[in-house]
Amino acid sequence: MSGNAVPHGASPLDAAAEAARDAGFAPSLCAAAPGEASGLPPSSPAAVLLLAADGARTFAAFEASPEAADGAQDPLDRWSRRLAESLAAAHGARAILPFDGPPWPPFLRWAARAEPVWPSRLGPTLHAARGLWASWRAALVFPDAAPPPPRPDPGPRPCDACAAPCLSACPVFAFAETPEGPRYDAERCAAHVASPAGADCRERGCLARRACPVGAAAAHAPRQAAFHMAAFLGSRPGA
Repeated sequence: MSGNAVPHGASPLDAAAEAARDAGFAPSLCAAAPGEASGLPPSSPAAVLLLAADGARTFAAFEASPEAADGAQDPLDRWSRRLAESLAAAHGARAILPFDGPPWPPFLRWAARAEPVWPSRLGPTLHAARGLWASWRAALVFPDAAPPPPRPDPGPRPCDACAAPCLSACPVFAFAETPEGPRYDAERCAAHVASPAGADCRERGCLARRACPVGAAAAHAPRQAAFHMAAFLGSRPGA
């Protein structure tokens, strides 16, 4: 399991984490700060069980689902919601999805408390094991649960000792570092990915992400990469 081990003795959390693993996710645990979980009293303590995508294992579980085959929009999001809500109902939690909002739930703050991650030079969160391919599909919030201990500090950010091949790998330089932080030109990226010249990115995944040496083994296989790129292009205005 990624991040903190779910502590023994917290049986609803233990059971939920085990069920989440069986469903294809990589669960990890953190505490919700007061007011972070929408719908809870501002002072209510809560434990958050994050459900991260676990690479090919999660994608295989999704591909076997009815949502993947029904032809309707947003199949991965609908599959994630169905599983998260089922797990929440079975274990006394409340399901939260990253796209529930506004206000948008603080998934990246939760991830930083639960797993070994850093801000990357490209912009997306960098995970010690999953590199730039980390994503969090849902969270289970357990109101009034004892907050888990803080995770250990993840240590130095790998980007700081890296030559940053990620920044030069994009054929259209859609990523850049600026004094204000990472810059991403989504329109330039989408135009390239949709063009004949963008076939490699479109069929095998983002070249910039693939250039990162951290978590390279977690890169999406071609079928998964093509699925996510098609979803990216389909989300653009006018698609």
